Amino acid sequence: MHAIVVKSWLKGPGDMEVTDIPVPVAKDGELLVKVDSAGVNFFDVLMIAGKYQIKPQFPFTLGAEFSGTVVKASPSDTRFAVGDRVFGSNVTGAYAEYIAVPSIQCFPIPSALSFEQAAGIYITYPTSYAGLVLRAKVQQDDWVLVHAAAGGVGIAAVQIAKALGARVIAATGSKDKFDICRQQGADHCINYHDSDWAEQVLKLTGGKGADVVYDPVGKVEESLKCVAWNGRIVVVGFAAGAIEKVATNRILLKNIAVTGVYWGAYALNEPERIPEVWDALFKLAEDGLIRPVVFQPIFHGLDQVKDALKAIAQRDTYGKAVVKLSDRSKL
Repeated sequence: MHAIVVKSWLKGPGDMEVTDIPVPVAKDGELLVKVDSAGVNFFDVLMIAGKYQIKPQFPFTLGAEFSGTVVKASPSDTRFAVGDRVFGSNVTGAYAEYIAVPSIQCFPIPSALSFEQAAGIYITYPTSYAGLVLRAKVQQDDWVLVHAAAGGVGIAAVQIAKALGARVIAATGSKDKFDICRQQGADHCINYHDSDWAEQVLKLTGGKGADVVYDPVGKVEESLKCVAWNGRIVVVGFAAGAIEKVATNRILLKNIAVTGVYWGAYALNEPERIPEVWDALFKLAEDGLIRPVVFQPIFHGLDQVKDALKAIAQRDTYGKAVVKLSDRSKL
């Protein structure tokens, strides 16, 4: 089958190559899934360069999110059968025509979602739900400032915050992305490249500031200027590239709580929260309150993964970038 295999650390996505490797063999408790679509993530860029917190042993097949069809399942598996549409995630293996993955890491694709939509929800939506609900405890009428609001976790955060009854300020790096944020429910949009963006947040909130700041970029220090008394700042990631050092006296003076969310660690530390989060998300999807947004045009073929990663790194995308695999390999 065709796959993107990393044999040594690379300088960037342009150095990736599509190669031929054997179809993986599913072990007991695993599914063998024919991948239809793969979700593209910024951390893929870090992983191929050895800059991500997870460093797989060489060689490894890149890619963490997928959707597809079950082609083999364990006889003892009561959740899935051959032919089922599923989505899931694994540390590696998604940028390939087939993936063997533990059954517990997969879910049935809701009937209302396409393969493309399902390919990019495994990380983004539970991350945003856990950040807003489990960590920040967003309440109705809270002011929620979402940084990188047009990105994968950002759009998920906008939709979830609105579903919770919050008032959402979407912050993006370009006015070109304001429309997509408004379409997803944002009440107001600002450009965080404006020198006075924090003042704009204060003005929009009547001088109060944001009750919750959801930050996948690395803007905690600047956000302290416009967070409310008893505000909560959720650290999601550092897409801007630098890990911040924050003046903790400013946290003290406003009674602020700064908290992190790392959804991938829940499986190890709080596995009981995983079904709770997914049940809530499936209910929101069933009620039409959240719906995955797929960047257009969709990328086609594994050879375009590098183009998708470059587009994400340059912040040219919105929602979730997805690669639709070509059907070249047969079992």
